[in-house]
Amino acid sequence: MDQKSLRVIVIGGGAAGISAASMAKTVAPEASVTLFTEYEDVAYSPCGIPFVHGKEIPDFERLFLQTSEHYAEIGIDLRFKTTVTGIDLNKYTVSVGSEIFGWDRLIIATGFEYEEPNIPGIDLEGTHYVKNIRRAMEFDKTLDQIKKVVVVSATPLGVEMAGNLAQRGLETHLVDEGAWLMSEVADPDIMEPVQKSLEELGVKIHFGTKVHEFKGSNGKVKSVSTTGGDMDCDVVVVATNKTPNNHLSREAGLKIGSTGGILVDDHMLTSKKGVYAAGDCAEVVHGVTDLPIQGLSGSHAYSQGRVAGANAGGDDRAYDPVYVPWGMVGGNVQIGGVSLGETLHKALGIPHTVAFAQGISRARYYPGVTRIRVKLIADPKTLRVMGAQMSGGEGIKERADFLSFAIKRGATLHDFAWMENVYCPPIGALMEPIALAAQAGLAELAKKK
Repeated sequence: MDQKSLRVIVIGGGAAGISAASMAKTVAPEASVTLFTEYEDVAYSPCGIPFVHGKEIPDFERLFLQTSEHYAEIGIDLRFKTTVTGIDLNKYTVSVGSEIFGWDRLIIATGFEYEEPNIPGIDLEGTHYVKNIRRAMEFDKTLDQIKKVVVVSATPLGVEMAGNLAQRGLETHLVDEGAWLMSEVADPDIMEPVQKSLEELGVKIHFGTKVHEFKGSNGKVKSVSTTGGDMDCDVVVVATNKTPNNHLSREAGLKIGSTGGILVDDHMLTSKKGVYAAGDCAEVVHGVTDLPIQGLSGSHAYSQGRVAGANAGGDDRAYDPVYVPWGMVGGNVQIGGVSLGETLHKALGIPHTVAFAQGISRARYYPGVTRIRVKLIADPKTLRVMGAQMSGGEGIKERADFLSFAIKRGATLHDFAWMENVYCPPIGALMEPIALAAQAGLAELAKKK
């Protein structure tokens, strides 16, 4: 199709949507690119919101990556506070109320919704979800006037929020039905130092605790009723799991996968020719298990959006299966990993062997040295590494990135045991913790022979 007549519409202004629109315009400069978002802003980092609440980041303005003027200058038509109400796949149109807009290529980047718990009182004033930066700005002002907060669910966001709110000086309770922090994705031994760090900050953690009801007065939340008793509070942060926001896609007739995400191929193309999907609303293939997965990080959404936008503009780009490097800070501890940990391998019945060691981040005599726990999960026959989890004071992100790259290319415990590494007292120890873990794993396997 001639670029001059190409009409691209993007639904959603998050990382996937804005990167898709930008890439479509880059590949097809003369195309018409219109982006609809129900919010007041685009191009900001919601991942930074907890750290503004914790005063680690001075203000919300620093979370904005680009101005709306920037996108106007490159020719993207941004429609703020505009909700798309329908998609017609046969007529190649989207509806915004009574208005109809035609498209030749459609990119769906509608993101996620929080799993809303079926709890009485969930609609009381003072129950807060972390997503929209404008609502976060309003919530931050509220935090200056309160003393007690309950965070529901020890998800990654729940852990971040609890640590930052406690650091701000608020009495903070973290309530979760699991037996340890982030129990659905992380291993208990990896999360142990995070729990200790949160408790040192003053967070009161309630494991194995189910929320029964949010109780209020005059329409405002005042306490949380749980199996462990009632907890007084001024606000509640609901940090439950994310689910794909796919109402429009379902109604339009696009195929939805087993995770609830939109089915896409390796070009981010949906079941309808000319329609792409990217980000939290889409499901992609996990590189180790070949299973569908969705709800990943902002970097994944950004990359998927770029692929979708490039292909919508006329390019031919593929998105590889994901190995999911991840990392975060819980309390004052860095944690991270790649793919699945030991707990999920057990739950899925995947044969595996564990290689574990504790190393250090710098030379032992250098100021600021911290301990690093590394756990590698490998195939017991081929010794190919399938996943990893780590915790420590520094360097976790870089190790997760490296491990993801190496695992994708089939690295084994032998490869890691004999790897090269940087030795420089201020930034790297003589023995790399990843290598130590692999060596320990091989030594344990040798004992069993």
